[in-house]
Amino acid sequence: MSLLRLSNATLSFDERALWSGVDLEVQQGEFIALIGANGSGKSMLLKAILGTQHLTSGEISFAGKQSEIGYVPQHRNADSGLPLRVFDAVRFGLDGHKLGLPISSKELRSRVNAALAEVEASHLAQERVGDLSGGEMQRVRVAQAIVSKPKLILADEPLSALDLNHQQRVAELINKQRKALGSAVIFVTHDLNPIIDYVDRVIYLAQGKHSIGTTDEVMRSEVLSELYGAEIDVVRNQGRIVVLGAHDHQHHDQEEWV
Repeated sequence: MSLLRLSNATLSFDERALWSGVDLEVQQGEFIALIGANGSGKSMLLKAILGTQHLTSGEISFAGKQSEIGYVPQHRNADSGLPLRVFDAVRFGLDGHKLGLPISSKELRSRVNAALAEVEASHLAQERVGDLSGGEMQRVRVAQAIVSKPKLILADEPLSALDLNHQQRVAELINKQRKALGSAVIFVTHDLNPIIDYVDRVIYLAQGKHSIGTTDEVMRSEVLSELYGAEIDVVRNQGRIVVLGAHDHQHHDQEEWV
């Protein structure tokens, strides 16, 4: 049985469909990259899976409890200056939802410390969240997401605002936890290249349409041109993928590395 299933899932706002007719079955241990233009509804898809955004039509079913979903949110400038300790921030991944059996103080401390150790952030336990660098903050968010040993990890652009070295490190951490826990991962990113070696399938959202398949099936000129309704070139160079032409259709740059 699949871990997560989306059946004809559609989300619209003001008669504009962000995405429609999405059919997807996610298997245990699968790593899925979620890619798309700005405003294509990538984060909204994660929120729909979390249950905080209602679908316009269709269904989403998860073979587990909501507490068994780990969530790595987008970077927020509002985190700067927060007095919350790192230890307490990670602890919220265990008791913030207040569901399930109570956890003893000893077990709670043990699990939080273990999660911090997994992301090599034990030395940050007593630091304030607001004092962390971008790379440190993302490691803490990963620890918060994995502390409950989730069946599914949803990562919403965890590489944004990080340099290449930290991008690779955070991607490696999430993939390591996927293997250790047997979790499935849905990973939102603008840049496929830092995670390309981990990806089993790609979901590409654009212009209210979508394509789902392996990297080789989706990241093709003809597929993306069909999604955007305009000529898009996909170039492969030394194991990397470059998408050219997407800048005219809500992407960031003239040359978008996806």
